[in-house]
Amino acid sequence: MRPLTAAWLTTRALMLWLLAHNDLGPLGAGGVASEVHRLYARWHDVLSTGAYPSGDRLWQYPPGAGPVLLAPGMLPGLTYFEAFVGLTLATDAVITIALTRAGRRPGRSLAGAALWTGALPLLLFLPLVRYDVQVTAFAVIALLTFSRSTRACGAIAAVGALVKVWPALALIGIPRGRTTRQTWAAAAVTAAVLLGALTALFRDPFDFLRQQGGRGVQIESFGGTLLGLARRAGWPGVVRYRYGSMEFVGPYVSSVAAASLALTVLALGALLLWRLRARRWSPATPYDAALAAVLLFTVTSRVISPQYMVWLLGLAAVSLTSRHTTQRPVAALLVAATALSTVVYPFLYDEVVASTWTGCLLMLARNGLLAAAAGLSFARLWRATTTEPSPNSDISERNPDAIPTIFPTEPRSLL
Repeated sequence: MRPLTAAWLTTRALMLWLLAHNDLGPLGAGGVASEVHRLYARWHDVLSTGAYPSGDRLWQYPPGAGPVLLAPGMLPGLTYFEAFVGLTLATDAVITIALTRAGRRPGRSLAGAALWTGALPLLLFLPLVRYDVQVTAFAVIALLTFSRSTRACGAIAAVGALVKVWPALALIGIPRGRTTRQTWAAAAVTAAVLLGALTALFRDPFDFLRQQGGRGVQIESFGGTLLGLARRAGWPGVVRYRYGSMEFVGPYVSSVAAASLALTVLALGALLLWRLRARRWSPATPYDAALAAVLLFTVTSRVISPQYMVWLLGLAAVSLTSRHTTQRPVAALLVAATALSTVVYPFLYDEVVASTWTGCLLMLARNGLLAAAAGLSFARLWRATTTEPSPNSDISERNPDAIPTIFPTEPRSLL
């Protein structure tokens, strides 16, 4: 515990020091932190009037993001930027504590807390100036709460989904039967109540859907990597700042975006097929399934911003709290991809924007690692849960908190 605590304090102090010197050229010359200064603070002012940022092309977030962005303005004596960073750091500490407490239980491991503590700083100070740490906290705590209360797990995941959608995938690996029905019902009720409250308190809560639908192909996505290589071969497309990120504009971009959407649908189909075919659950299966699901949706997305790595590190850390996890090699790939993401942004982002050979090869390497992690994650999840148990198997499929036992589940269904 002492080395872990010392490591967290040291690395977070280093992240804050880097943030204080973010005006240095290699760190983005202040641009990385400007999103809080210029964008989040502006949205806070709009939200304070009782309305979502209607017509703002950069507002692409579900209604639950509103309270998260309002919260820093409620801390007295601090600027919005200072309060935001302080709350993000506090949330980071909560995640670390939750992973540590989970790792100290019998049959668990502190490897998850160690991964989160050591790998998050690979993104330098970026996690402190995006609200993805807060979103990740909902998914992490929901999964770690599952063993104590299925309803609390569903409720927390639902709140996270209303903040940034993807935490809903944390529930994909809940064991079938009454457990799933209880968890998903709690999630549905919580989401409905919270959405109703936000709709009553704020105007234009669903304007984000229009902006989200207009997004194109970001240069850091898989489609962007292909278009960057095509640009080197003579494709006439260009890069423009649109919808809050650098996107490709030109012939065939809409086709690449449509292909990404089709692949996302296929990923969803693969996950649903896995739920139908899964025959046994270990204590780690809900964690491993959540990581596999978010990885599949990430690699098929039209946008893979560097802060997405925060989500994946958080879910990988949850998996590593269990000694039954199948995702250890996946976690190693994600650490490598995280380090490369920092080389891409902010260090050599100009190369990526210009689609130089250096930028293209960097993106090919980073996205290649993510593709390998996604494929390996799903394959190991499938192999561990769909094969017939041997007579001496040590896998529990009904109660992931019990000492693992054996044998198939109830008749196959999503629920």
